[in-house]
Amino acid sequence: MPSNTARLIGQLDPAATVLLTVECQRGVVGPDSALPELVDAARESGALANVARLVAAAHETGVQVLHAVAERRPDGRGASHNARLFKAAERLPVQQLTGSAAVRIADPIPVSDDDLVVRRLHGLSPIAGTDVDALLRNFGCRTLIIAGVSANVAIPNAVFDAVNLGYTAIVPADAIAGVPADYTPAMIRHTLALVATVTTTDEVLTAWSRPHQGD
Repeated sequence: MPSNTARLIGQLDPAATVLLTVECQRGVVGPDSALPELVDAARESGALANVARLVAAAHETGVQVLHAVAERRPDGRGASHNARLFKAAERLPVQQLTGSAAVRIADPIPVSDDDLVVRRLHGLSPIAGTDVDALLRNFGCRTLIIAGVSANVAIPNAVFDAVNLGYTAIVPADAIAGVPADYTPAMIRHTLALVATVTTTDEVLTAWSRPHQGD
């Protein structure tokens, strides 16, 4: 058995692993997104399809799935205003409004009744300032798989926060996307690989198909 597969099997015990999808919502990576360049990167690279594969396999394996969604109240209350990114988002033609279709999980990602959706009104991170850390601890999570968009902002924030909170972060490189498309492998190689276990969707699925302690 290759050493990297053996290491992943050790890290990816379904009983202690959670899969976090990041901003895989219709208003971000769906057909009506206000961010067409990101949609193209996520879909043409296969990243969104691989997120769907990971979620489907997590459902089959008993791995808990959390979907992190960024949204905004129609009146803007609670939203951040302290960065250019937030100001630009306010002017986009598609707003990620609470309760709207834009904040629903995008196809082809399956959502089960056991999945939890964690919503945030502010900030850049799917973890900091949200319920995610408390939920992970309540689930007995030691390893957090992080997938979705974007490699520019939310994904690195999630990885850094996970590591700072003591979790082992796993990043399937073919299940994240950013813009421009060639930025993502550079971010993975020069930043995320320093703090997370970088792998592929196929390697995660293979690890989940092998016996784990307690199975």
